Amino acid sequence: MEAEKLDALVEAAVAAPTAVDRQPWHLWVVESSDAVARLSALTRFGFGARVILVLGARADEAWVRKYDGRNFADVDASIVGTHIMLAAHDLGLGTTWVGHFDAPAVQEAFPETAGYDLVALFPLGYPAEGDEPSPRHFERKGVEELVTRV
Repeated sequence: MEAEKLDALVEAAVAAPTAVDRQPWHLWVVESSDAVARLSALTRFGFGARVILVLGARADEAWVRKYDGRNFADVDASIVGTHIMLAAHDLGLGTTWVGHFDAPAVQEAFPETAGYDLVALFPLGYPAEGDEPSPRHFERKGVEELVTRV
């Protein structure tokens, strides 16, 4: 994967807005073949990627809503992840949000992630010729079920 495309994804992550601009997240760019192999062994959704981004959040660094104590670390990380996915698409890359992975095993294999809630993996690559998303990606609830006008 081209270095400038990885740099653009990192820039998209850094530019993502977070609650009160606390930025309680960290991104690990897993790109050495050994590290990618170790990480891929901990999920069945590595898709043969040669680069995988790992996104984590720290609750102790996040903004907390005073009215109910709601911590926004996971929301902030989700915003960052969404920016990464949109930027990847704009760059002609393929990725997906992977939440199905053994987070404790990832933290054991990658001690630098200690102290973070691991939110998502983003395997990166180029879509194969003729590949299509799963039909499930096009199934949506109707607007009448999802939206209420008050």
